[in-house]
Order: sequence, then structure tokens, then C-alpha cells
Amino acid sequence: MIVLGVGGGIAAYKACELLRLFTESGHPTRVVPTAAALEFVGAPTWAALSGQPVATEVWHDVHEVPHVRIGRAASLVVVAPATADLLARAANGLADDLLTNTLLTARCPTLYAPAMHTEMWEHPATQANVATLRARGATVLEPAVGRLTGKDTGKGRLPEPPGIFAAALALLRRAGRPPDLAGRRVVVTAGGTREPLDPVRFIGNRSSGKQGYAFARAALARGASVTLVAANVTLPDPAGVEVVRVETTEELRQATVAAAADADVVVMAAAPADFRPARIASQKIKKTHDGAAPPIELALNPDIAAELGAKKPAGQVLVVFAAETAGGDAALANAREKLARKGADLIVLNDVSGGRTFGADTNAATVLDPGGQVAVVEDGSKDDLADSVLDQAVSRLTQGSGPAA
Repeated sequence: MIVLGVGGGIAAYKACELLRLFTESGHPTRVVPTAAALEFVGAPTWAALSGQPVATEVWHDVHEVPHVRIGRAASLVVVAPATADLLARAANGLADDLLTNTLLTARCPTLYAPAMHTEMWEHPATQANVATLRARGATVLEPAVGRLTGKDTGKGRLPEPPGIFAAALALLRRAGRPPDLAGRRVVVTAGGTREPLDPVRFIGNRSSGKQGYAFARAALARGASVTLVAANVTLPDPAGVEVVRVETTEELRQATVAAAADADVVVMAAAPADFRPARIASQKIKKTHDGAAPPIELALNPDIAAELGAKKPAGQVLVVFAAETAGGDAALANAREKLARKGADLIVLNDVSGGRTFGADTNAATVLDPGGQVAVVEDGSKDDLADSVLDQAVSRLTQGSGPAA
């Protein structure tokens, strides 16, 4: 059972959509609101949407000892919105209502989705409370940036319900395993770069960014602070992840090099274009009257992974990708050569022949390391592949001391 705790903020109405996502995906969910939350959304709404009784105080159904029973039965507790007051009470172990009692008795993963005004989020007291909760193993998402109550805009907006839902599912997949990337920084690149040819055309590739986004979700569920450098991706931002948007390979290089400087793990899941037009036309290139196609001269783009490998800090784990259309031994040989040339710690070999993998929700891969170890990851969800690769990255981290250790 999932317990959905709802704090007393205007964003409480968005928790209705989150509740729908849980129940419609087959996860029985019990809503435990605070008394203040019921000022925004009434108990009948929560009961109707969840099919479960709703209470805020420990005095309801005392014979069932709900303040202990609910927490013990939970497989995941999600608090959305988590107000500044609720974060403070949880961090200090207060138990003055049913929700805070449940938080104290639960022994399952806990996910907080904060929502408050920017000044409240940035206050040292709130930041200390967040740090305390994270140190105890809880996942506290970073709030989104956008329109707040009234005319205010800034950081403090509740992440969108689908993003919270995806983060919750990532925690459930962990099945209660400890957050083995807590205190670590992970940088992930995703998507495909575009190199402009003229004001309306570009050279690009088919990468959707789905695999990189899966890595970002998986790393967040393992307790990491995650920066996602996204190149031309139309997917919604993963909740709790810092997203840096880029277009060209050079923009991807600059953003990734800067973010990777103090990262513990860098996952290069993006597909940067190897070439770019040597010259960008200032006007749209027109068809010629004789029907001849104009020549396009190409220039090499920088090799971002090789640059990162050459300047890799001691203890950092660099994961690169190889998209191959050749199969069998030829693909393995190409991947081994690329692994050595990039100075990486792991390489994920994908067979992309026939357009497979790009845009799909599933993936299969072969993971190689410099010591000659080969691990085959059977076809499954891209989230499963991300977790499998991160298992190997964490194993390599524990053998050394990453930048954040």
C-alpha cells in the first residue's frame, strides 16, 4: 500500500491527480492529509478517489491503532505537497497528527515533494530540515521553478504529478534497498544534438532522450543529486532533477564539462552529432533551377566523452555509450576500442540496427569495463537498464573515493 500524505498548501489540489496515477496503475493508496490540507481539498474527495477512509487525527478508529498500523503497512510514503511546516515537523520527529505519526512508524522509502514560496524554501531552517531528512535516507525532491501563489514566480512550485509519480515508481523498484548514491553528484546527458545548416534546417539524429531520463530518475531514487543536460528532448522534466537544456554539440560540451567537474558519476547517454556543417547559411538554402543539390561541407565536432576521460578526477566513474549497427564480435571490438579511447570506466553497447532502441521504452545492452568484464542486460525497460548500469557504477565508486566522498 502507498500512503499519500497531503500537506496544507494550495498545491494540495494537484495531489488529486497524483492519487489517480497511483490507483489507476494498480497501487492501492491511502490518503492521510493534515488538518490544514482539508481546508483546500475535503475528506470526501480523498475518500472517493482512493476508496479508503480518510482521517487526520490519531483518535479516529483508536481500536485499530491507525498511527502505527498505517505506517507499518506502507510500501512507500509520498508527501505531496510537503510544506515548510511539515518538513520541519518531520525533521524534528514531531508526532502531533496522524501523518507525522505515520512518518515516524513507517520503515519503507519516503518521498517528499516540497511546495512553498521561494523565500521559505531558501531559508536556512528549511534547508537544514531538508538536509536532515536526506541524511536519514528520505528522498526530498527539488521543487520546480514557476508560477507560485498569486503573482509570484520562482523556485518552490510543486513538481508536476507525473514527475512525482515517476520518482515514486523508481523508489518502489528499489524495493527498500538503501540509497547507495546518497551524498553523491550524478551528471547525465540525454537526447540528440542538432547542428544548424540554415535558419530552418539542421543535422541531427533519432535519440529521444528516454534512456538518459531513465538514468536521471534511477540516480535520484538512489539518493543522488542529479544534473540532467538535455539536448532537444520533449519529455517532461524529471521531478527533483536540475535540467540544463542545450541544442548543439558545443553547447552540450560546455554544459557537461562544467557540471562534471565535481561529479561522482557521469553518464553520457546523449547522442551528440559527430559532424556539423562547416558553414551555416544565413538564409534558407533554396533549390537550384537545374535541380542540382548544393554541396555541404562538414567539420568534426569535439569529442566530449574523450575530453571528460582525459581530465577525469580521481574516483569519478565515467559511463559512455556505443550505438552500433554492426553486430556480434565486430560491435564488441568497436566498443572495446571506444572504451579505451574515451578513457571511460564503463561502456554501454546498444544495437541500433534497423532503428531499434531510439524512441522505444525498452532496451537491451552489453556493458563492458576496461578489465575485460562483459555483462549482458536482457531486453527490459530503460529504467531497469539504468539501474543495472548504476549498480556497476556504484560498485566502482565503493572501490575508490569519488569527488564527494
